[in-house]
Amino acid sequence: MSLFEDTYFTIAEPTEGIFRDKGSKFIAYAYPFRDERAVKDIIAELKSLHPKARHHCWAYRLTPDRTVYRVNDDGEPSGTAGRPILNVLLSKDVTNIFVVVVRYFGGTLLGVPGLINAYKMATLEALEAATVVERTVNDMYRIDFDYLQMNDVMRLVKEENLPILKQEFDNACSIEVEIRKMQVNQVVQKLEKLDNIRYTYLTTL
Repeated sequence: MSLFEDTYFTIAEPTEGIFRDKGSKFIAYAYPFRDERAVKDIIAELKSLHPKARHHCWAYRLTPDRTVYRVNDDGEPSGTAGRPILNVLLSKDVTNIFVVVVRYFGGTLLGVPGLINAYKMATLEALEAATVVERTVNDMYRIDFDYLQMNDVMRLVKEENLPILKQEFDNACSIEVEIRKMQVNQVVQKLEKLDNIRYTYLTTL
């Protein structure tokens, strides 16, 4: 991702795809995904949905600059499952996505090339069924201010069209907002001009 590029592609909603080869069935589940902590829950849910499946192999790709990824072959020969799933995500240039391929063994060994092809094709089927969407790269900031500054802060939020993720209004107030990367300098300059305002960078979404 270049310095000035502040968009990335991901999928809008979960989808499924199926590929069959020599009696084996490969069911791919693709999810929009931003939190690695969700992996265990998703795998547990799929294992309860498919208790007789032999393997639950997966790969994910995270962050707008696409640098975070992990693969898991779940007992398949090394490099035959997780990596082919990830390679599809790379070739489609999507990120913030998690794909699990559930395999039912059909009794005939597919060999290394057969397995690589099957995990790849199942993943492709799931992505073909997906709606790919372009998202902006946003920084998350917390703005702390006194109740008396409420109008000034909310006016800025409205002017800049900033999504509010969380808010607490009391004598001391705080809101968490998303600011598109390309907007950050502009918004920060406006915040600097307001009295008794503190802002903190939290993370990039």
